[in-house]
Order: sequence, then structure tokens, then C-alpha cells
Amino acid sequence: MKKKRVIIGLSGGVDSSVAAYLLKEQGYEVIGLFMKNWHDESVTLSKECPWLEDSNDAMLVAEKLCIPFQTVDLSKEYKERIIDYMFDEYSKGNTPNPDILCNREIKFKSFLDYAFEIGADFIATGHYAKIINKDGRNFLSRAKDINKDQTYFLHEVSEKEFSKCLFPLENLTKSEVRNIALKNDLVTANKKDSVGICFVGEKNLKDFLNRFIEFKKGNIKDENNNVIGQHQGAILYTQGQRQGLMIGGVKGKEELPWYVYKKDIPNNEIYVCQGGNNELLMNKGLYVEDINFINDINYQYPINCSVQVRHQHTPVKCFIEKLSNETKVTFSEPIRAIAPGQSAVFYDNEICLGGGVICKTF
Repeated sequence: MKKKRVIIGLSGGVDSSVAAYLLKEQGYEVIGLFMKNWHDESVTLSKECPWLEDSNDAMLVAEKLCIPFQTVDLSKEYKERIIDYMFDEYSKGNTPNPDILCNREIKFKSFLDYAFEIGADFIATGHYAKIINKDGRNFLSRAKDINKDQTYFLHEVSEKEFSKCLFPLENLTKSEVRNIALKNDLVTANKKDSVGICFVGEKNLKDFLNRFIEFKKGNIKDENNNVIGQHQGAILYTQGQRQGLMIGGVKGKEELPWYVYKKDIPNNEIYVCQGGNNELLMNKGLYVEDINFINDINYQYPINCSVQVRHQHTPVKCFIEKLSNETKVTFSEPIRAIAPGQSAVFYDNEICLGGGVICKTF
């Protein structure tokens, strides 16, 4: 009987490396594919985005596992569908999540399409997520390792794509994954997880954006509209942010940390308050323009479920109502520092229902 062919996205990290190893152990015909998503050499040759190193590590893993390896250039699609969207959102004062869009547009669209063009039966990735088949339907569910669970980033992918996908790490913890990599002498065994936007890195986001968006200094105001400092550009800050405000020694104020609770983009101003649990940072609910449901199910509003507003945020029970032009989500308890542009993702226990981009809060 002919082996099923699986094309796995090899990123050069430990997770996809172990996923490839497990697939081979399970008897699949495995082909490793590295996706090159960014072409700006002035950025990608920096320490913040060592894609050449990642590509080399992916190739070394493929050699170790004795599986074919190739690279596909998806930079044109990435620029058009991810980068342009990101700049547009930051210009509006929102805080976008390009990882979510990358999963929908690149890993589970461009990559998937390419994989099936070269004869794949399935694609696979190193995501921590699980597909549950029930009554002939495929549902996205949380992985065993809740701390690493990545269903939040996958909520815009559809059931159709998930039916063609394998998640080999679904029942493993991160420590178990690293142990497997160590036992099998994979070059990525002790490699650190990537942090921040894949091609920029967390530290250089300001410098990267400044190459395409002009920043203007503006006022930092407290809750009483008093000017207490200057910022480098309102679009650089996000709700709940503490770092980078450079506020200190304000007359009549206690020596407590300051946090951004509101942005006024038209006037290039940000508003701050003191104390991480200040009520000005708390939200009772939010609005999304529309919800992308993973499964084509006719959900009846109002919906009672749970909502997660950022990765690793503890879900809170919520009540979803469909209004004329938007969807209103009311929380069972306040949630701190919600940023428009991020995603609200909905769950029924362990099953991910879908989600939408947050447009405003209340």
C-alpha cells in the first residue's frame, strides 16, 4: 500500500523538527518545506531575523531524518497579504496580529495550495493544536499543553483546510518535544523559540515601522487631561503598555507605574493612568465587525461561550449578541487592557469556535 505523502512546514525550530520526526515514525512519506516569507535583506540579515540560519537548520533536520527538502518563496504573497495589512492597521492606531493572518493567508492557503500541487495527501505543521473528528466534522481543539496551545492563532482557518492538516504535537508538552529532539540528536533541540514578529523581532518593531510610517511626537496626558510627558508617536503604543513611557516624578502623583489606557490617533495623543489594576484599564466588553466561524454551522444568537482576547489570556465567559452592523460581546467579568486590532477568539470548552478582530471596547 502506498504511503500517504505529508508536506510539513519546516521552520528551522524544534517544534516543526519533532513534528517531522514523528510523522516519519508513523509511516508517512514526509517532505520538508521551508517557507521564505520576507525578502528585505537589510532586515533579514540582522540578528533579529536569522532566516538563513533557520533555513539551514531546517535543511540539517531534513538530512538527519533522511527526508527530501525544498524551499518555496512566498514573499510576494506575504508582502501583499500580511505586511501591507500590518502597516495599514498601525497607521489607524490599531495593534494587529500578523501571526493570525499569516496562518490564514500563507500557511493554510499559499503553502497548502503549493503542497497539494506537488502531490501532498496532507500538510503538517508544528503548531500545538488538535483536530477532533466528530460525526464526520473536523473541529479545532486545544492541545494537551495548554501553556503552548496555539488555537488562538488558528481561528481564521476553516474546517476545509483543517481536514487536510495534521498536528503531530497535539498530545505532547513542550518539554516532551525537546526531549524527543535531544534523544534523536536534532540540531534544533536546544534552539530558543522565536519571539515577536518573525521577520523583525520584538526589539526592532519601532525601527522597522519607521521605515514606512512617519512618527510624530505628541502629548502624554493623564485621566484629568493634564500633559505629563511626550511620546514618540501614538501609533507605537498599545493599551496596557507600561514600557517606554519615560514618565516619572509627576507633581502630586504617587511613585506608581503608568500604563496606557487610551489613544487619540487623530490628535496624536495617548492617555495614561497609574496602577496595573486601575479601572480605566478594565473593559466590560468589546465589539467585532464580524466573526469568522471555523465550522459552517448555523449558530443561533445570542451565544453563550468563553472569549480569549490574547494569546495565553485566561478565557472569560461571555454573551455574544448580533447587532445590525457589528457583534457585541459582553464579559462575565472585566478584562484588562484590550487592544483594538487584536482578535477576540471564542471557545466552547476546549473547542475553538472562531473569532473576530476587535474594533472597539466598552
